[in-house]
Amino acid sequence: MKKRLIVLSLSFIPVFYSFKLPAQTSYKLKTIVIDAGHGGKDPGCSGKFSKEKHVALEVALELGRIIEENLPGVKVIYTRKTDKFIELHERANIANRNNADLFVSIHCNAGPHYFRGSETYAMGLHKTQGNLDVAIRENESILQEENYLDNYEGFDPSSTEGYILFSLMQNAYLDNSLNIASKIEHQFKNRVNRHSRGVKQAGFLVLWKTSMPSILVELGFLTNDNEEVFLNNKKNQVYMASGIYRAIKAYKMELERIGKE
Repeated sequence: MKKRLIVLSLSFIPVFYSFKLPAQTSYKLKTIVIDAGHGGKDPGCSGKFSKEKHVALEVALELGRIIEENLPGVKVIYTRKTDKFIELHERANIANRNNADLFVSIHCNAGPHYFRGSETYAMGLHKTQGNLDVAIRENESILQEENYLDNYEGFDPSSTEGYILFSLMQNAYLDNSLNIASKIEHQFKNRVNRHSRGVKQAGFLVLWKTSMPSILVELGFLTNDNEEVFLNNKKNQVYMASGIYRAIKAYKMELERIGKE
């Protein structure tokens, strides 16, 4: 009976959300929210000498600086600029309140010591166990929140069934999210000379309630000794931020060109 109810729910939700259209009609990329993952009491994953929250913040601040210097018509908003804990749902709220046109969440990955490379996610149904594992790890941040059952409508971050249901809510923005994600991984691979693990989809709570194209960037694995050294090097952080910036610039030009046609 339980499995049957899940199937019925899935058959209903796509129909309901198929009528939802993106709010963005101006075809202008005017406001970007940059989200440094984790923070404060939530360190994220850890390497031998560094924490995800610190690396993510450094790259997020550098990305914002580059955008502000080179795209003067674009407003940059940060979910955090210091080592501060921000609840996942509030990160989405910040983007929605400011009518953002793009939401970029920056993280570092964890896994076996031999795992390496970047990957960029859009909100969607996980296609592999590995994608689900990454989402589960990142979503565990909600356990730091006092009212997480209320904030996320009873969602259990360890329940695989829950991911199937809520992953369909970003369908209206999926194409644009995958577009910018692909451009970021292209930059990482071809300009920053990083190993790219590709563009993926999974159920990240931080992307769940955003009302705009949204992506989550995993810069690399802090659990890989070589990558931890790379990701903590200031020059390399600039390279990674520059790669994301170039992808955003290309996405902006493409979006606004289409709007004029």
